Amino acid sequence: MIIGLAGVLLPFLPGVPLAWLGFFIYAYSTDFKEISLTTTLVFLGLTILSILLEFALPLLGAKKYHASKHGMAGAAMGLAIGPFLLGPIGIVAGPFVGAVAGEFLNGNKKHALMAGGGTFVGFLLSLLLKLILTLVMIGFFIFSLA
Repeated sequence: MIIGLAGVLLPFLPGVPLAWLGFFIYAYSTDFKEISLTTTLVFLGLTILSILLEFALPLLGAKKYHASKHGMAGAAMGLAIGPFLLGPIGIVAGPFVGAVAGEFLNGNKKHALMAGGGTFVGFLLSLLLKLILTLVMIGFFIFSLA
């Protein structure tokens, strides 16, 4: 679970899934007596939701900051390609650069940096939600030890 917490802050590790895996291993090893199967499945659902939001929030951030369809498409392409081209930094830079490039290609230079900034705001919100979820899982784990 600690590796999962580090993974929330280090973009090259799947933080929340690793934390959930630690949570699940503990629950399973105690035959779900300390942490119920229901609680484990709820956290699995929240983990899956966090993965989806990790990809959706940068795009929603771009949209909130008035990105055009071109800016949204650029952000989506940057989200998909950025990590492969730039490694871990591409998780943040890819959508930003993609949104800015999309707006420039659309001729909307005025909103380019705003759209790119929106992807960064979405990324930060995703990071915050993942951190909260991981800390709650760790809290449940610690509480079950008492």
